[in-house]
Amino acid sequence: MKWACRNMWVAMACLLSVCAACSHRDETRSILPPDVALRPGDVVFRQGSGFTSHVVRVADGGGNYSHTGIVVDSAGHLLVVHAVPGERMSEDEPDRVKADVPEVFFGGMRASVGAVARCNDSVVAAKAARAAWQVYQRGTLFDHAYDDTDTVQMYCTELVEHAYKAAGLSLVGQQRHEVQLPGLHSRCIFPSDVFRSPDLRIVKTF
Repeated sequence: MKWACRNMWVAMACLLSVCAACSHRDETRSILPPDVALRPGDVVFRQGSGFTSHVVRVADGGGNYSHTGIVVDSAGHLLVVHAVPGERMSEDEPDRVKADVPEVFFGGMRASVGAVARCNDSVVAAKAARAAWQVYQRGTLFDHAYDDTDTVQMYCTELVEHAYKAAGLSLVGQQRHEVQLPGLHSRCIFPSDVFRSPDLRIVKTF
């Protein structure tokens, strides 16, 4: 019964992900506190204010966050590289890994609460940021199958874990959660798995 309930919530999240984009209108207000100085390799988390984000949170066993990304440096400008469905530039475009300025990632209509976590090893963090930027630059598609056995397509937590593994550090190890749905059978990494990594320290929650 426990897994049946969880799978029901995950199914609803998948079906509603596109609808969630319709509410992403106001990007002028950011919940990111002005005193937070982001660094390349920082792992950022957000919890949306919409129903879909609540569903993801429930599927994650009550975790505080429904989405995650990694901070990168692009020619001196900080961006958040993240994999998310329903935020494409046009309806004709497929969902791809995105690079948004932090203020957009934490925009008021996309985030109700947030957090910033930092790797204990700054060298590894810098390498992970470069790996994430490469994933973005190659136009990687969003992984609607939530399959982390390859890097052709990626979902949000898969991207963060891949970037850090490319830098020589696994944040979540073998931690995965079985998800079985009609037409979908995957072993997923949830945002809470990354958030609780012993290799990250929490810089700020807000």
